[in-house]
Amino acid sequence: MDIKEISSNSLSYIGDAVYTLKVREFFIEHRHQTSKDLQKLCNRYNCARGQAAAYERLAEEGFFTEEEKKIFKRGRNHITHIPKNGDRKSYETASGLEAIVGYLYLCDRERMEELFREVFKGGEENE
Repeated sequence: MDIKEISSNSLSYIGDAVYTLKVREFFIEHRHQTSKDLQKLCNRYNCARGQAAAYERLAEEGFFTEEEKKIFKRGRNHITHIPKNGDRKSYETASGLEAIVGYLYLCDRERMEELFREVFKGGEENE
């Protein structure tokens, strides 16, 4: 599969779904049973600010490869709509991270799992 033929929108779209699923799996594995608890905890990770914070922390730690940085820029630059309660920078950053997740899901699942281990290092609190 030639990743360059896949639109950044498609990478972010599938990355959003995978990110949401991985967050839900994480909290279910950590014995959170009520849907109210799960929703509250998952929202910390799945919201644009939570994803942006995760990206910023990992970028600061030098986690991303050069190829992943390119994918991030493609995804970040694709943003066309910002919800009223959000800020542009967070949504752009979140979209870029989702593009990385989509890319890794399609091309390198082992690296994707490594990314999520790093995202979840903070435990239940998204830093």
